Amino acid sequence: MASIQTRRARTVKEQPTIHEHRTAKVVEIVGSSRKSFDEAIRTAVADAAETTRGIRGAHIENMSVHCENGVVTEYRVDLKIAFGIERTPEP
Repeated sequence: MASIQTRRARTVKEQPTIHEHRTAKVVEIVGSSRKSFDEAIRTAVADAAETTRGIRGAHIENMSVHCENGVVTEYRVDLKIAFGIERTPEP
């Protein structure tokens, strides 16, 4: 077992480093669905991916529902979408 862990550690160390540090940009979006929170989240991330490259994650800030006559009619999520900052190599 120890030898497997040692090999894994070596593999990770031998991989080239892309950046010395990582920086991400975060934007807030709101998604909604008439079906579920899950669909609201997935749709919001998919919509963001159409205009934003390199999405690495999302944090759900808030979840709420809209109701009419005591019945849930819409699921809403507030998300923070994180994506890597792209850099142009210096000449």
